[in-house]
Amino acid sequence: MDEHRPLAELIASLTTEQKATLVRGWDFWHTTRIATAGIESIMVADGPHGLRKAPGRGDHVGVSGSVPATCFPTASALGSSWDPDLAREVGAAIGRQARDQGVSVVLGPGINIKRSPLCGRNFEYWSEDPYLTGRMAAALVSGLQSEQVGACLKHFAVNNQETDRMRVSADVDERALREIYLAAFEHVITTAQPWTVMCSYNRVNGVHASQHRWLLTDLLRGEWGFGGLVMSDWGAVHDRVAALAAGLDLEMPPDKEASDPAVTAAVATGDLSGDVLDEAVARVLRLVRQTAPGRRAAAAAEGPAADPDQQHALARRAAAESVVLLKNDGGVLPLAPRPGLTVAVTGEFARTPRFQGAGSSQVSPVRVDVPLDELTAALPGATVRFSPGFGLPAGPGPRTGASIPGGNGTGPADDAALAAETVRDTAGADVIVVFLGLPAGAESEGWDRPHIDLPAAQTDLVAALAAAHPDIPLVAVLSNGSAVRTSGWEQHAAAIVEGWLGGQAAGGALADVLTGAVNPSGRLTETIPVRLQDTPSYLNFPGADGHVRYGEGIFAGYRGFDATDRPVSYPFGHGLSYTTFGYGGLEVSQAGTLDGGNLSVTVRCQVTNTGPRDGAEVVQLYLSHPSAAVPRPPRELRGFRKVRLAPGETAAVAFALTARDLAYWSEREHGWLTEPGCYRVAVGASSRDLRLAADLTVEGTPRRPPLTGMSTLREWLADPDGSAALHREIGTGPDGKPGGILASDELVAIIGNFTLHTLAAFPGLGVTHEVLNRLLSPGPG
Repeated sequence: MDEHRPLAELIASLTTEQKATLVRGWDFWHTTRIATAGIESIMVADGPHGLRKAPGRGDHVGVSGSVPATCFPTASALGSSWDPDLAREVGAAIGRQARDQGVSVVLGPGINIKRSPLCGRNFEYWSEDPYLTGRMAAALVSGLQSEQVGACLKHFAVNNQETDRMRVSADVDERALREIYLAAFEHVITTAQPWTVMCSYNRVNGVHASQHRWLLTDLLRGEWGFGGLVMSDWGAVHDRVAALAAGLDLEMPPDKEASDPAVTAAVATGDLSGDVLDEAVARVLRLVRQTAPGRRAAAAAEGPAADPDQQHALARRAAAESVVLLKNDGGVLPLAPRPGLTVAVTGEFARTPRFQGAGSSQVSPVRVDVPLDELTAALPGATVRFSPGFGLPAGPGPRTGASIPGGNGTGPADDAALAAETVRDTAGADVIVVFLGLPAGAESEGWDRPHIDLPAAQTDLVAALAAAHPDIPLVAVLSNGSAVRTSGWEQHAAAIVEGWLGGQAAGGALADVLTGAVNPSGRLTETIPVRLQDTPSYLNFPGADGHVRYGEGIFAGYRGFDATDRPVSYPFGHGLSYTTFGYGGLEVSQAGTLDGGNLSVTVRCQVTNTGPRDGAEVVQLYLSHPSAAVPRPPRELRGFRKVRLAPGETAAVAFALTARDLAYWSEREHGWLTEPGCYRVAVGASSRDLRLAADLTVEGTPRRPPLTGMSTLREWLADPDGSAALHREIGTGPDGKPGGILASDELVAIIGNFTLHTLAAFPGLGVTHEVLNRLLSPGPG
């Protein structure tokens, strides 16, 4: 493609039929090539935690059999590192591998909010919090695109379940949409500028995302300034002409028989503007040009830029940084390698690791670390003995009953026999390490989970081991992409290690954490509830009859748990370390003014490693506004920093806030509103472990909503100018006291929520249509 030829000139040289081919793919993974016009084809491939490049150019889903690539921790794990720098490194590593393989765009990251722990695709998503999601995803996008490979931010928008995902309407109010479900997209787009965005399958408030002009054009391009290409999710286009008019540039995969004639006919009849088609073509061609340097660099390189050993080492470090130590009673961890130590390892996941989710993100790993082998190597001189404990079904699939290779059964009798054998084999051990988790068929793209429990065979095994060996400490190691319930069995475990789906090097990373080679520093990005019924979305997931109502509004995740003061097993932001940290020296200062539009707030504190080991603490900043005019969560994450400290070392941590960080979305004004008043600033180690707090008083002129005939009497009386005008119009009685309705405080209390337009029909109150007209013209104040 001649990169110096003006795009307008190139587009003008094309026929309408050629343009129609450019706004849909050529095959399942490639854009259209027009050799006579010098237009190249580019390849896209699935991500987001590793490259899933399909071999050849066939039109197939190909969820297995992809080209081998490094499998990094899934977003549910990497997000738990709370380390944007690490996410940037992983993004760059994926970008290098994509460039080596001739891939120009990686389809990821996915940044949808974990509204419910039941969502089958939660392992691909970062958090239940949009602030954390946005910062981590922006870093990964920046790293990926630093290697001249485009990111594809997905799934835009409000794609929070797999049930009926192609058709369901996510019915969500304007405020929740802005504060929870669009906020991460806004941050990534405005700060990291991804080259492409992928629309979701579902409908948003009744309109398919692929045909949602407000989403794809008014908001994405108009308000946020997105200048890249919007592509469909695979099969998300239902009306190609309507999608083009809404702002969808590229249809994937191509529906050649339907889309091409529909587009050319619509242009011919004037139902689709030729300018709209030209602009979509221009965005496709800009992406081809934008990705050309990466293709040239790959072609010119003498060897691959991505070294498999270096990538595996990064995958191991990333997985270890993502491990969350949930519980560590009595300091049972780390396991000190010493002669004579006997470690009983049980749980099939120890030798048959589960390290990624199923579906379109499934990577063919270059190699896989086996936890049992890695733990044995990390404990020289110790005796490590293994028993399977339970069987695993062959996944993926929501209802598969087949057993894994090797003959381990999955029926109750088989599991009972394996458990009995394990109880015998663990006798005399110094510690029992049991690897638990969700089998592959329990969570995947394509279906949602029916519950959040571990399989009964696993929890029964834990109870049996605790009953048989009450004096042997038990360490539970979890492998799962979504939150699982720990209540009901956690009392039997001295320590619980949440390993998530840590990628191909998860086995080595878990061994590093268990033995103390790595001090755990991961923190929860989602709440672990006591019961599924406690989750804020419980009564409104996954919906019915083609609709799912987001009835919890802005109170998703920890916002809802904290607002109802509901007990949780482990709160958002929680995670333990093998050392301890002290907080102090909180200072809150502000500059500029709210009215001047330049308000800035600086929060400073000090964190000290008060324990015996090097370690990393995730310092979390939460903000609240108890006297807000609208309901707001008790606290919302507005900053975080991961600091690494040697024993006795102190670090100064600073956070910078703006008026937007203090704001809520006003449905009345359809915009962000920062109220003056007293805010609460808190710093700590989780949403429920706040070590320091201070008040922040923000001065400013309160925003007055406009007064109309549909404003209530109370609203008129609450406005100084409105109250004065109303008193003036109604006048006073012979005794000099307010007349009409204003003469009776009791009456005002009873019908003060009536609008003035309604009260104008009531005789004797002093509010007539004539009075109302004078109040509204020219208006009070």
